[in-house]
Amino acid sequence: MAENGCHLPPPQCPSGTDPDAVEGSGLSPSQREVLERCLHALTHAKNDSHVLAALLLITRLCPAGQLDSGTLHRIFEAVGVNLPARLLVTAFRGDDSSGLPPEDLISLGAALLAALSTDTSMVAHPQLLSTVPLILCVLENGPTRTQKRTQAMNESESISGSQTGSAADSPTALDEALACDCYQVLNAVCALPHGPEQLLTRGALLGLSRAVLNNQTLSREKGLPLLGHLLSSSVRLRAWERHSSDLLSLLGTVSQNFCQASDQARLEMCSNIPLFLPPPGVESESQVLKEIVGNLWASLRPLVQGRISPEHLGPVLVVSACLLDLFGWESTGPPKFCCLLVNRACVEVRMGLEEPPGTEISPQLQHTLTACYRIMEAAMEQACSQGAPSNPAPPQTAIAGLSLQQSRQVLGVLKEAFSAEIYHLKQVEQTAYDDPFLFATFRSLCAWLAEETSCLKDDVIDLLPFLIGYAKSHFKGEGEGKGLADWMSKMSISSSSHDGTWSREAALRYLLPALCHLSAEDGPRRVLLSLDTPALLVDFLSKGWACLRGQSGKTVTRDPGLETACSALLNFAVTEPERVRTDPCFVALEDMLSEALPVLLHKPRLLVFAANCCTLGLMIGRLKSASTELGQHRFFSSALSFLLSAVQSGQASEAARISVLWEEHWEEAGELWRLGLQALAGCVRVQPWITGLIREDGWLQNIFALLGSSGRLPDRPSQEALEEVLCAVAKQCPVCRADIRELVKSSSCGSLQEMPQLSRILLE
Repeated sequence: MAENGCHLPPPQCPSGTDPDAVEGSGLSPSQREVLERCLHALTHAKNDSHVLAALLLITRLCPAGQLDSGTLHRIFEAVGVNLPARLLVTAFRGDDSSGLPPEDLISLGAALLAALSTDTSMVAHPQLLSTVPLILCVLENGPTRTQKRTQAMNESESISGSQTGSAADSPTALDEALACDCYQVLNAVCALPHGPEQLLTRGALLGLSRAVLNNQTLSREKGLPLLGHLLSSSVRLRAWERHSSDLLSLLGTVSQNFCQASDQARLEMCSNIPLFLPPPGVESESQVLKEIVGNLWASLRPLVQGRISPEHLGPVLVVSACLLDLFGWESTGPPKFCCLLVNRACVEVRMGLEEPPGTEISPQLQHTLTACYRIMEAAMEQACSQGAPSNPAPPQTAIAGLSLQQSRQVLGVLKEAFSAEIYHLKQVEQTAYDDPFLFATFRSLCAWLAEETSCLKDDVIDLLPFLIGYAKSHFKGEGEGKGLADWMSKMSISSSSHDGTWSREAALRYLLPALCHLSAEDGPRRVLLSLDTPALLVDFLSKGWACLRGQSGKTVTRDPGLETACSALLNFAVTEPERVRTDPCFVALEDMLSEALPVLLHKPRLLVFAANCCTLGLMIGRLKSASTELGQHRFFSSALSFLLSAVQSGQASEAARISVLWEEHWEEAGELWRLGLQALAGCVRVQPWITGLIREDGWLQNIFALLGSSGRLPDRPSQEALEEVLCAVAKQCPVCRADIRELVKSSSCGSLQEMPQLSRILLE
């Protein structure tokens, strides 16, 4: 059998057809006759030798590429995956009972697997999947080294303390046909619905990476593309978390080849670089990765600065966006180059979006424009803060050394690009709401509006019906959303949800910061009210609270989106009192806050959200008449307790201090606390029954105990807010006024010099 050879021609590299072949049939009549005899022999084979003989004859006369699915199934039924798997295992163990050299067994086994893997039902067979580690071992080490390495391992197991010898010191070269068969099997597995996961769990990333690093046969031509596919699939994050060291070595090799290539070759290679970069944040502290990114920027700069065709500019901008995702502007280059990069991205956006209505944007251009959006977003922080005092420790997202003039230039080109986005969004029909590129454009504009709402104000106001309608459509579950779900799962930016996957509230979450700004301005707020935006925010807040309510202990995580929604609703509560009194959504909001605040008192990780809920509820409460509802009693009792928790007594005659619980979040929650006290004062004025609750809870006694002999809080604004509450209580309730007089005397506050208005009321 050994003399006959043992290579089954690979499906992707079939030999020429027989001149007698019948057109369209794949096999000639003579081949079909021989095939039938071989299939009969396979079916009635009494041992492996008979099976191998029949298979070898099939490979001679009927190349795998000419076998149809039905014939492959017949071979599979006769042989099964068990035989090729056994051939590989036999070769690896060095068992010569078959009469064939190990190299021939490996070649025949791989060729059989390659032929069988051309059918998806066969490639998903568990026995075929079990051969993947063996296939990878062949690709990494070559057949000779693999077999010797296995023998040495077997010997080391039988001889205590022995070492594997030099047989495994260096890989052996692969036959190209064998390599072709091995990659056929792996590519077929990868094409399965869960193929990338199957390959990841079977060590494909390590095996393929080492094959590339060993420069094995076809590793660059076939191994790198397969690795690129794996690393851009759903297993990307897990792959980097498990194998970061090996993948960094692989990226180093890819980067080195890129940097050493000519400018023209680099243009061709640009589209491959993003596939091998880690997800943002995974290797953010790696000095190796920083060095690689710096080298890539050095090689990219001439391409960005040069004159290149549109088809090459796209991949250059995409890889630039990916590098910015990793380390911002830290190693991008001098300010002049950074400005040029932003300018090129903005020009590309204008050229791509400022087309007549109905113009279709190609998938390739959409991919480029999405990358341009990320470049623009990276530039926004610098541009939108131009003219502000310099930060001694600027974040990596800022362009270091940018002059005021350059910042204004960047802001100018950004305005033009975002104007183009607005123009594009105005043309959108509701039937296109599930388009991933539309979501990318929407998200980009929201990022701009989160930073800057004064520019293009009239255009933004005109676009508000679309922005609200788009966010509401997804949030309410209109349309299928599958296109967006698939796209979001592959996005490098995954802040739209906690686990990085698409959720229907993603669009609204991106819009929330802009709504917070716009609801504070008269013109945009009127439009938002006409679009029933408060009801949308209340619905979002209620659903978010339903998710948070079940969390406890270390599972509790902050949700900034809920806090931002509270801020936007707070703007409405402050500026639109009549709407708050009459809109049913605010009644629903009160009910939710009455349920949420008592629970939030026991979730210290959600203190900022609790501060938002407390203040929002009090701001609404000051607009309502007296209430006897149990829920309102529960809310105000919780609010009094929550506001009290922010303060702890100081030492001796020193001012009271911010409590340990609040201190970490005081920058965010302090203003809310002061606003909450002022709102509480307003509630006392319109709902006098609250003073009875204040007395029942002993709130006044606790406050004065915390103030101590100093009678003051650590900062003047907080002191004034507390004084406003005490004045309101003293005016509304004579009994409380008497209590305060007694408390002032017992706490040795003297004439309450820190609270002159309260002193005057007490003297009345």
